[in-house]
Amino acid sequence: MSEATEATEAAQATPEPTPEAAPHVTDHGGGVWGVKVPIPDNPLGHTLVHVLDTDRGPVLIDTGWDDPASWDALAAGLGVIGLAVADVHGVVITHHHPDHHGLSGQVREASGAWIAMHAADTEVVVRTRSAEPGVWFDYMSGKLTAAGAPEEHVAPLRAARASGRLRTLPGLRAAVPDREIVPGELLPLAGRRLRAIWTPGHTPGHVCLHLEEEHPARLPGNGRLFSGDHLLPGISPHIGLYEAPEDTRVTDPLGDYLDSLERIGRLEPAEVLPAHQHAFTDAPARVRELLEHHEERLTGLWRLLAEPLTPWELAERMEWNRPWERIPYGSRNIAVSEAEAHLRRLVKQGRAEAVPGTEPVAYRAL
Repeated sequence: MSEATEATEAAQATPEPTPEAAPHVTDHGGGVWGVKVPIPDNPLGHTLVHVLDTDRGPVLIDTGWDDPASWDALAAGLGVIGLAVADVHGVVITHHHPDHHGLSGQVREASGAWIAMHAADTEVVVRTRSAEPGVWFDYMSGKLTAAGAPEEHVAPLRAARASGRLRTLPGLRAAVPDREIVPGELLPLAGRRLRAIWTPGHTPGHVCLHLEEEHPARLPGNGRLFSGDHLLPGISPHIGLYEAPEDTRVTDPLGDYLDSLERIGRLEPAEVLPAHQHAFTDAPARVRELLEHHEERLTGLWRLLAEPLTPWELAERMEWNRPWERIPYGSRNIAVSEAEAHLRRLVKQGRAEAVPGTEPVAYRAL
């Protein structure tokens, strides 16, 4: 149930300077707009909710964080376009994280819109809603202990569990989607050609959405890509672990992400419309940068494993956008999850192994 740690984005994300005069709504042409919806207390600043005009009414791609200020910003942004929330025909969610899916239920209540999501992320939403909230605290306490976290880091989770403060986590009451996004298929949007591309890694069911229409400015390339968090112009998204507490599968989310990146690079869209930062072109070049970044990162971690390290000790030594002692509590949990994902990849590549007999388990380079 590690999805609950995604209250913020990656620990290494850097804030994007956002001038006060920056426009709230961007007209991307061809019946596509971007609306900045703020994320409270998050260095990313905002989610870019995209509005796609269709013959049956506007469809939102993501909705933003479940917060009154975020709701007001979404409604105001739609108003700039000449729309109201009640006009929304459907909601397409790139992935289940609360800065993307948080307002979906409220939009559906106000408009009667359907909500579509990939089945793998719908499973996460259903699992999170159905579990007793204390299960997450127990799971995270055990997971961090197994990763080698010191007792002083685990103690606040146990204290929160004991105190009954269990309804403060984001995503516990996220809306259950009523439609499934099927990879490779066109979404049933009247008058538009929007095809789903499954891009797991950041979440199990993350999807990018390919608008298979000529770019309104006739930029060279194949249509436009709504990339969610999969492909961002200046940030490498967080890649962590997503097993349920009872799940015995050994996943490789970083490997899934790298494979998905290559698939998007081959698509060669004319323009990418991500969920954070800003629109950009030359997706293949950005894909190459990210592939190189992750290979350098894996090689650097492999070198660190010249001495056996637990996932916590590896996270302490990894390079983040600030010193480890200045990384907030919740972001440290995300960082450890990212260290574990990288360890999974190194083990699968045959470049590292668990050291027999260690508890908590330490890993060493091969």
